[in-house]
Amino acid sequence: MTTPELSRNTAAFYLQAAISFGVAMLAVGIGIAYLPVDPWVRAFLALGSLYLVTSTFTLAKCVRDQQEASTVRVRVDEARIERLIAEHDPFAVKPLAGAPTL
Repeated sequence: MTTPELSRNTAAFYLQAAISFGVAMLAVGIGIAYLPVDPWVRAFLALGSLYLVTSTFTLAKCVRDQQEASTVRVRVDEARIERLIAEHDPFAVKPLAGAPTL
C-alpha cells in the first residue's frame, strides 16, 4: 500500500496569502476610519469586520480538518487504533516473565 502524497504549499504562496490578507485588512480599516459617519457606526463596522475575520479563520480550519480526516491514511490509522482497543483486555492477568506456571 502506498502512502498518498500530501500537497505542500510553497513559501511564496504563504507570503502572497499573508500580504493579501494584510492589504485587505488595512483597506477595510482605513475605509472604516475615514467613513463619514458617527463613531458608534464605525465601531459597529469594525467589530463586524473583526467577527467576520475570526469566523473565516475558524471555517478554514474546520474545512482543513475535515479534509485531513477523510484521507485514507487517517482512516487506516483510526481502524488500527480501534482494533487495538477492541483486543485489549485491561483485566487480563499476565504471568510474570520467568515465573513458574501452576
